[in-house]
Amino acid sequence: MPAKHFFIILIRRNVMKGAKKLKNRTQCLALAGILTALAVVGSFFSFPFLGSKCAPVQHMVNVFAGVFLGPLYAIGIAFAASLIRNLTGLGSLLAFPGSMFGALLCGLFFAKTKKLLPAIIGEILGTGILGGLAAYPIALLFMGKKAGEIAFYIYVVPFLISTAVGAILAGIVVLAFMQNIDFRQWTKK
Repeated sequence: MPAKHFFIILIRRNVMKGAKKLKNRTQCLALAGILTALAVVGSFFSFPFLGSKCAPVQHMVNVFAGVFLGPLYAIGIAFAASLIRNLTGLGSLLAFPGSMFGALLCGLFFAKTKKLLPAIIGEILGTGILGGLAAYPIALLFMGKKAGEIAFYIYVVPFLISTAVGAILAGIVVLAFMQNIDFRQWTKK
């Protein structure tokens, strides 16, 4: 085989590998955009639950993103959705810690174990506990609250309620998805 044919074959193989990577990145970005839009539109859906306003869609999106796209995409989606909700007046500054900690832990727990239950637990712990505690200084610094008015753990219970409902609903949807479709093709390697 002449040398020029060898290089043509080599170039074609590398171009095809690059196209496959681009296709996967494109699919990841498309899914990230859809999940971000779902989180923003889902902020209109809330209901009262045990004295708290429960808005579970962001937490569902965190679980979907953490399982299907990984922790970095999950954090990016949570940040983008929180930013859009704040810019459009649909959310508060507490959306940032509330969504981003849960997305990070959900993605990390799933990446480490490849199991759904740890991902759900990561979402609940990240949003409910870490996000709830991180919301306190944000409320003090940027929302005009005084330290004597609110306890440092005041946001933990509402965040826990909302994230538990959203994470459990997402778990049910992902379980149904896993049973009906080859799950390995949808999770990020």
